[in-house]
Amino acid sequence: MVGRERELRSWRAGGGLALVGGVVGLCLAGAGCSGQGTAVQGAEAGDPVATLHRAADRLVAAGSAKARTAMQMASGGTRVTIRGEGVYDFEERLGQLKVRLPQDPAGTSEHRPITELLAPGALFMKNRGAGVPDDKWVRVETDSLSDGNLVTGGATDPFAAAEVLRGTRTARFVGRTELAGTEVRHYRGTADLARAARGASAGNRKALAAAAEGFATAEVPFDAYLDDEGRIRKVRHRFSFSNGRRDGTGIVDVASTTLLYDFGAAVRVRLPEEQDIYAGKIAAEPGEPGGTGGPGKGSGAVADGKN
Repeated sequence: MVGRERELRSWRAGGGLALVGGVVGLCLAGAGCSGQGTAVQGAEAGDPVATLHRAADRLVAAGSAKARTAMQMASGGTRVTIRGEGVYDFEERLGQLKVRLPQDPAGTSEHRPITELLAPGALFMKNRGAGVPDDKWVRVETDSLSDGNLVTGGATDPFAAAEVLRGTRTARFVGRTELAGTEVRHYRGTADLARAARGASAGNRKALAAAAEGFATAEVPFDAYLDDEGRIRKVRHRFSFSNGRRDGTGIVDVASTTLLYDFGAAVRVRLPEEQDIYAGKIAAEPGEPGGTGGPGKGSGAVADGKN
């Protein structure tokens, strides 16, 4: 496609690293992390459920977009927000985000931004910490995460966020409003992750199925804002999961928001070579990525990049 640029590198299946807890664990494990316009009520032509089922396909037809993400988590009276910004190629299922962690209570940031590369079945992170050399990437097999990487990375993969809507069971048209200068249609409904997994693309099918079993409930309330071409401009999902802490602090509520704009933007994603992927052991401490508190499989354990 004109105006779009890709540089793709393959990786070996054996070079993966199972991440435990991820970016979410960094914020929830440590104590240091700290509207929409008026919609016109009325009915919109077409079935809202069918419209939302097709939303992911409309993004593939659009090719690519710039993205902003925000993930707000609430647990035990603590509320934190992780923000990201980058680009995504919906045809190749590849993206790059710069994820910024919250400031500490003194108002100064203790963490460098984390660069994340999104690919079918895998998440790559740089500046992850926990003893990983600065020039190395951590690779996560997203199918192994109990949240399907809808939460662990601190940002929901934009295409996965869209494919959750394939599981829409009930939805209603709220009305028209304006979002960043674009007129959009606002829909509100509930999606079922198991149903979304059955209708998802091959790259997201296993991850969404894992999320359906790993979350506290497979039902996902959402608000979606689509333009007149049926493309998602904004989608906000609300997830719930058990944080896995030994103190029994209970359920973590997550609101994940994805904003899409500048469709057709150039996307250049270079996936790491095998020698650039960290192959050592990561003994995550509380307050580090990969520590306890995230929904990822095996939170708080030791990860070995060679397995």
